[in-house]
Amino acid sequence: MTLAAEKVDEWTVDTLDLDAYLGRIGQDRAKPSAAALRELAKAHVLAVPFENVDVVLEQHKGIALDDVIGKLVRRHRGGYCYEHGSLFAAAAEKLGYPVRRLVARVQPQKNGPYTHMTLAIEADGVQHLVDVGFGAGMLVPMPLVDGAVVDQAGWPHRLVADGDWWRLQKKEDSDWTDLHAFTLTPMHRIDYEVYHHYTSTHPRSPFTGQLVVMRLEEGLSRKLVGTEFIVERPDGTKETTPVPPERLDATLRELDVVLTEEELAKLLTIYRG
Repeated sequence: MTLAAEKVDEWTVDTLDLDAYLGRIGQDRAKPSAAALRELAKAHVLAVPFENVDVVLEQHKGIALDDVIGKLVRRHRGGYCYEHGSLFAAAAEKLGYPVRRLVARVQPQKNGPYTHMTLAIEADGVQHLVDVGFGAGMLVPMPLVDGAVVDQAGWPHRLVADGDWWRLQKKEDSDWTDLHAFTLTPMHRIDYEVYHHYTSTHPRSPFTGQLVVMRLEEGLSRKLVGTEFIVERPDGTKETTPVPPERLDATLRELDVVLTEEELAKLLTIYRG
């Protein structure tokens, strides 16, 4: 078996029905290119919600690719970074893109956790940061070029090289804020299993104690965090509205998260405290 074959086997890429995935995000097969990668990533972010409902319900089945496909593709649900990242990486590889699976330290200026899955994908001979699982963050890929600034749905983002590290930054007012930092060291599947275990079970994880659902589109960021619905726009305007239990289902549906009656009932019990 070749080294390349071993790598593909580690991630069980052949598990993915590429046509089913492309149907889920409304895309056709296209020859690998930077432009095609941009459209693929954008379509994924627009179609698949970022959400942690299964973590809150303590019913997450794990991040094996087949489980991710069952949830995000077959059930039309969303997920968080390990689910988005592993699904997009598999699709990109099946389409012919070289993919490197990475991990990032969130909010490095605050000693945030080294737990976020992100991707480096080559297109037209250039490495790109592709981060489809960073909540209401990135909409399109960014070339891995020091100082590169890319508009992300109306919010400028920048990549800065710092030795072996890369920092993803977002412009807020006149300042650049670090969102996460990463190296190009490739991860193994077991690494993400460890990160996922912490993220989905540890009491200090930001995903175990409250609902987090995020959607991003051009000029609009919508989030349900805990019991608050937050709408933000690139001009700096922000609207925060409390979400009472009787509005939870409608708010989730507005964010494209549709639960079964059993899941909703269990979630409401937790939501009411």
